[in-house]
Amino acid sequence: MHRIAVIAVPPVTTFDLSIPELVFAEVKVDGAPGYEVVVCTADPGQVRTSTPLAVVIRHGLEAVEDADTVMVTGTYSRENTDPRVLSVLRRAAARGRRVASICSGAFVLAQAGLLDGRDATTYWTLSEEFARRFPAVNLRPDVLYVEDGPILTSAGLAAGIDLCLHIIRTDYGAAVANAVARLAVVAPVRPGGQAQFITSPLPPERGTSLALTRAWVLERLEDPLTLADLAAHARTSVRTLTRRFREETGLSPLQWLLHQRVDRARELLETTGLPVDQVARRSGLGTPDSLRQHLLRRAGLTPSAYRAAFTRTPER
Repeated sequence: MHRIAVIAVPPVTTFDLSIPELVFAEVKVDGAPGYEVVVCTADPGQVRTSTPLAVVIRHGLEAVEDADTVMVTGTYSRENTDPRVLSVLRRAAARGRRVASICSGAFVLAQAGLLDGRDATTYWTLSEEFARRFPAVNLRPDVLYVEDGPILTSAGLAAGIDLCLHIIRTDYGAAVANAVARLAVVAPVRPGGQAQFITSPLPPERGTSLALTRAWVLERLEDPLTLADLAAHARTSVRTLTRRFREETGLSPLQWLLHQRVDRARELLETTGLPVDQVARRSGLGTPDSLRQHLLRRAGLTPSAYRAAFTRTPER
């Protein structure tokens, strides 16, 4: 039986804390439990939470010593983590144990130094703070979960379920993981690279001198626009257009144009029943292969999978 120690760092996020027990408890291998989950904390007893609910945890950090996997769930305390917690995490990693976090638990792993030089993620609303505080970490703010060697991190809330299902699939195979997903009435195992489905975080605009040109482009996304076309509309040179675009949006004109075209394609996939080749043409991405490539990069899904997940109007 695989032993999992879940560390609660107060004030703990109660939803996150419940995920490992609920998901891993459903795993049965040849009729026997596949996991033993032990929840622990630095000071056993009543632990502060993010809600009025009271949580009592009986086990101390000694539970980590013989665990195969150590998980830190979400916490509203993102700095000055108890040194005892950081110490047991470092020892677990040094012994080659699998170490994982859900949501803001990534801040705890980062404070322990376990994410330096690694890919990692956290809940997208915390990504700017995380990147500012831990520049040695290669933060991927737009994915569900990341596995970098024996260290795994996930985004917030439901992404923690995805991470647990991924761990089950790694340990016992896809059939067991998908059976657990059905029992939990959640989606089957989703790829970690799938986006958190937030609006793409573009830098804030710092001016409006090209606002009319950008509005003009949005009405012509399906046209084969060039830098010269944009410069002609803005009545400026290509060099000046590029400089001003970066000043106002943080992106080059063609990067900005690609973002708008992918967003248009996503909108068309969600709200229409147009064939994929027409979606590609109307969004300006050209071909189904181009649409597939860019949508996979942005959302982690193929056009057909994206439409299945996010269709708002039934196809006719």
